[in-house]
Amino acid sequence: MPDPRTYEISDERSIRYPGWGIVAAAFVGVMTSFSPIVPYTFSLFLNPLHTAFGWKREALDGSFAIAAMTVAAVSPFLGMLLDRFPPRRVILPSILVFALALASLSRLNGDIHRFYLTFFVLGLVANGTAQFAYARTTLTWFQKRRGLALALILTGSGVGSILIPPLTQWTITHQGWRSAYILLGDIALVGLPLTALVVRNRPIPVLDQDISTAAGMSVKASLASTAFWVLCGITVLSAFSENGLVTNLAAILTGHGISSESAALALSARGGAGILGRLCVGLLIDRYSPQRIQTIILLLSALGTLVLAFAGSSIMALLGATLLGVGLGSEADVLPYLLAHYFGRKHFSVLYGLTWTAYAVGGGIGPIFIGHLYDTAGFYHSRFIVYLAGVAAAAAAMSLALRSERSRTLHASNLHFATPDLSEE
Repeated sequence: MPDPRTYEISDERSIRYPGWGIVAAAFVGVMTSFSPIVPYTFSLFLNPLHTAFGWKREALDGSFAIAAMTVAAVSPFLGMLLDRFPPRRVILPSILVFALALASLSRLNGDIHRFYLTFFVLGLVANGTAQFAYARTTLTWFQKRRGLALALILTGSGVGSILIPPLTQWTITHQGWRSAYILLGDIALVGLPLTALVVRNRPIPVLDQDISTAAGMSVKASLASTAFWVLCGITVLSAFSENGLVTNLAAILTGHGISSESAALALSARGGAGILGRLCVGLLIDRYSPQRIQTIILLLSALGTLVLAFAGSSIMALLGATLLGVGLGSEADVLPYLLAHYFGRKHFSVLYGLTWTAYAVGGGIGPIFIGHLYDTAGFYHSRFIVYLAGVAAAAAAMSLALRSERSRTLHASNLHFATPDLSEE
C-alpha cells in the first residue's frame, strides 16, 4: 500500500486514496460481524430451539439481553483500547473468539445456562468485530468525505443482513439448526484476512482547518454536555424499538400467517433498504444538518414498525421492513458522525463506547419486553408492535432537542490538540 504520508486530504476525492482501501476492508469485516449475524438470525432459531429443548420465548430472548448487557458493560473499556492501541490488536482476537462461540452453539444440549454463557461471550467481543471497532480508524483517514466513508462501512452490515438470514434459513430447513450455527461461525471468519492485511490507523495526524478531527473535548466535558445525553437517550429508545422488533420479527410475521421464507426475505429487505438509506444519508450529512436528517430517519423507522404491526401479507411485511431499514438502519450512520461533530476525535472511541452502552441497555430490554408480552398473551398482538412504533417516534421527538449548528463548546479551552501516534509500521 502506498505511503499514507504522501497523501493530503484533497486526495480523498481520488479512488486511489489509501483510505478507501481501509473502507473496503472494514466493509467486509462489518458485513460478517456481530451486527448482521446475531440480531438478524436470532429469530430464525427461536422455533427450532423451542422444538428441540422446550425453552420458552422469554427465556430465549433473555440470551440476547445477556449479550446486549455485556456489550453495555464492556464497550467503554473497548473504546479506551481502540483509542490507545492499533485497531488490529483488538479486532483480530475478537473475530476469532466470535467465530468459535458461534460454532459452539451447534453443540447445545438441554442446559439453557450454556446457551446464556455463549451469548455472554458473544457480547464480550461483539463490538470488537463490528462498526464500533472500525469507525475510529476511518476517522483518522477522512475529513471531507467522513460521512460517506462511515456510510460505506455501515452498508457492510446491510449487505450481511441481506445475504445471511436466507442462507441461514435454508441451512436450518435442509440441514438443521446445528449446521446453521457452524455455518455462521465460518461466515464470521471471512473478514479476518483483509483486516489483518489492510486495516490500520493513519500514522500521522491529518492537518486540516477543521480542528475537531485532530482534537477533541475531554471525556469529562463531553459528559457535562446536554448534547451527549440527548444522543444517549435517542440511542436507548431507538435500540429498544429496533431490537425488540428485529429479534422477534420472523416469529411475529409467521404468527401473522406469513411463511418462514417470506419472513426471512423481510429481514433481508430490511438490510437492503438499510444499504440504500445509509448511502444516501452518508452523502447528505456531509452537506446538510445531520441533526434534522436524524429526525427524519427515526420517523421513517416508526412508520415502518407501525406497518409491520398490521402486516398480514408478504407485500406488507416487505414494505414495513423496507421502511424500517431506511430508518433505523441509517441511524447508525448519524450517531458516530454527530459524536465527532460535537466532541472531536481525541476520545471518540470512549464516547462511542458509552453510546453503545446506551444502545445495549435499550437493545437488551426491548426483546425481553416483547418476549414477556408474548408469553403472557400466547401470541404477538398487533398492539405490542404499536408500542415499539411509539418508542421510535419518541426518539424522533427527542432528536429535535439537538441544535443544528456545530456545538460551540468544541472550541473551548479543554481541547487537546495532540493526537496519539498509532502507527503500525
